[in-house]
Amino acid sequence: MAHKNFRKEDFVQDESGEYKVEFQKGNIGEGSDLIVERQKEDGEYETLQAEIHRHGESIFVSWSEPFNGRVIFDE
Repeated sequence: MAHKNFRKEDFVQDESGEYKVEFQKGNIGEGSDLIVERQKEDGEYETLQAEIHRHGESIFVSWSEPFNGRVIFDE
């Protein structure tokens, strides 16, 4: 399984107050088997039940606050 890392700084706050990070569908696939993980202070990862939305060629991961993490996907 492949992954794509993201940082807190990659998130953008929307008008509802949620934070979103955007990925291009071509970089991570359709998104049917996406797993979102947040990096903990000790460097380990924990799986989250983050909201995932698709719009056009973009996939958005939403959360209440920005965090360092990764998206795991099938190649």
